[in-house]
Amino acid sequence: MTQTYQFFATCPKGVEDMLTFECQELRLSEIKPQVAGVAFEGEVSDAYKLCLWSRLASRVLLRLSSFTPGDYDDLYQGVKQVDWLAHFDVDKSFAIDCFAAHEEITNSHFATLRIKDAIVDQFVERLDVRPNVARDNPDIRINVYIGKTETLVYLDLSGEPLHQRGYRQKTGVAPLKENLAAAILLRCKWPQLAEQGMPLCDPMCGSGTLLIEAAYIAANIAPGILRKRYGFTAWKQHDVKIWEQLYDEARQLAKDKSTLPVIIGADNSKNVLDVARDNIMAAGLSDFIRLYQQDVSEPIADLPATKGLLVTNPPYGQRLGQVEQLKNIYYRIGQALKNNYAGWEAAVFTSSPELARFTGLRSHHKNTLYNGAIKCVLNHYHVREIDPSRIKESSESEAEQKNRHESADMFENRLKKNFKHIRKWARKNNISCYRVYDADIPQYSMAVDIYENWVHVQEYEAPKTVDAVKAFRRINEALPVIASVLEIDPNHVVLKTRKIQSGSEQYVKQDDKKRWLIAHEHGLKFKVNLYDYLDTGLFLDHRNARQLIFKYAKGRSFLNLFAYTGTATVYAAAGGARSTTTVDMSNTYLEWAQENLKLNKLVGRNHQFLQADCTQWLWDAKRAGHRYQLIFLDPPTFSNSKKMTQTFDVLRDHVELINLTMKLLEDEGMLIFSCNAKKFKLDVASLSDYFIEDITAITVSEDFRKKPKHKCWCISKQKIAPLKL
Repeated sequence: MTQTYQFFATCPKGVEDMLTFECQELRLSEIKPQVAGVAFEGEVSDAYKLCLWSRLASRVLLRLSSFTPGDYDDLYQGVKQVDWLAHFDVDKSFAIDCFAAHEEITNSHFATLRIKDAIVDQFVERLDVRPNVARDNPDIRINVYIGKTETLVYLDLSGEPLHQRGYRQKTGVAPLKENLAAAILLRCKWPQLAEQGMPLCDPMCGSGTLLIEAAYIAANIAPGILRKRYGFTAWKQHDVKIWEQLYDEARQLAKDKSTLPVIIGADNSKNVLDVARDNIMAAGLSDFIRLYQQDVSEPIADLPATKGLLVTNPPYGQRLGQVEQLKNIYYRIGQALKNNYAGWEAAVFTSSPELARFTGLRSHHKNTLYNGAIKCVLNHYHVREIDPSRIKESSESEAEQKNRHESADMFENRLKKNFKHIRKWARKNNISCYRVYDADIPQYSMAVDIYENWVHVQEYEAPKTVDAVKAFRRINEALPVIASVLEIDPNHVVLKTRKIQSGSEQYVKQDDKKRWLIAHEHGLKFKVNLYDYLDTGLFLDHRNARQLIFKYAKGRSFLNLFAYTGTATVYAAAGGARSTTTVDMSNTYLEWAQENLKLNKLVGRNHQFLQADCTQWLWDAKRAGHRYQLIFLDPPTFSNSKKMTQTFDVLRDHVELINLTMKLLEDEGMLIFSCNAKKFKLDVASLSDYFIEDITAITVSEDFRKKPKHKCWCISKQKIAPLKL
């Protein structure tokens, strides 16, 4: 008698209805759509079918257990009740994905550790051997959802996310996940259009994901056919015979590729097209997808005369940063549709409604989809004619012109005043990088920083109530004024748009220019990069905090957590620290930190650099008995890096993080804790076991006095004299 299981298939938000239909097409039972997924019941073979055939699901989870959540100890006991030896052997590695939304269990980091302990302890008690935890490429992946009323424990049958089809050899700058690409195509009714033999074109194809997914749909190729490994492969109850049968059936159901409709991709970058070509070859579609190197505005030479579907995912600023350059791209897309694709259906996928305006097209329908955490819109168009009036900047009245000129004069005068004062202070203090303007005039919402003989301008994202076109014009009019007032070569003015970042986006590369400068600060040197990352490598507002570390580091062991590029470590080493330990999750930033120490001739065995999730490392360091006399803790506001076991939110998690850090602090030592979150308030009541001194006033330097960017505290186990610079 076959066994019936409960399953849950996850998917991107906005895709639930299509995944439900997909489950119905596969004849699954008891299908219940939920937020970001679909629950269903069935046999193991049903889960295998979904893993193999779903174009939309992210993961397929097998429900193992459910229990009422309580505290962390209850979580441990509940997880331990599962017979883990029935699911995997001790020689198999495992990893845990945990999400916590419970009033008692608020920290996913710590919950994950308790789950891991429960599983490992069961193996040790029964076999006297423990399985290994592997964050990368584990044999078994376990998913635990801790809700308000129920904790659910799942075995992840997919392993790596199902969007990883197996054909992607390389990625572009901002790759589109394969299941999201499939969702876009299904929203465009591509299966029906392909049945009619209509062509498809992506004029900004990037790494070719939309093209490959379109071919897979048209040829009825199972999206999981190329994958070599699934989560169920190492599962002890895996039925190899059933899987091989389903796999063979899928191969037989694929259509002859020679019957595919015309599928065309274009891009203006040879390097990007090389990536697409490699991916298309890996997917077995080299003879069936045409690629052209050309700009989106140029007509494709052998475009079929029949009507078809144009679908594209142009850049929209979340990753590429230089939003001010994107207006023209969307304008050219609109012009290309008008000139080259009359009568076609078109769909443009973007997170920016303002940028979509510049196509000059009025969408007849919109779908909301999520690219990770980014809310995006798929705009559908019937291509007719572009109304030029929709892309022209509105004419200004005399009153508007007068107001704009007055604001420009105010901006120039304020910049001159600030520069005169701050430059004098910077020279006196041997500082070559400093802030001279920070949204002092509301109409010019930007931060202006001097880095040696360069200027770094960060435009704060305008609210939705501000006209995007006018804001675009205003910021670009300000650039020559900035260069003139600050006496800087206009070619040395770097402009970025600083959005509210989600997750790891704050650390993502912006482009590939890789321009490096050497910044000077209090006699020390630091590598900075104005182009390649959102942040430059040197947090200017932490300058005084670094000076405090320099002053109090002599003869002490120093620990730098969430260390970024190690600038605080340089100050500690220069101040005579007995040893330094620098911990960060990014190998790129750790290498940068080591280069900063070398730049200042501060090298030696007493300087240690560790790539690790700081929270996990703190647990390990505590067990190993590590102790430090001076610690600098400057965590991110939020992080959901792939290298972390769970998300980190400083508003939610700072008490647990500080308590854990204090376990590593010597009795006579001090912890300097800094936070840049706007709404942050230190939970002093929950930290009443320690002596806490608010040192924000002395850590805010002259160029940030009007608008402090951080708050800072000194936390110690014993009462110490107030800190002074």
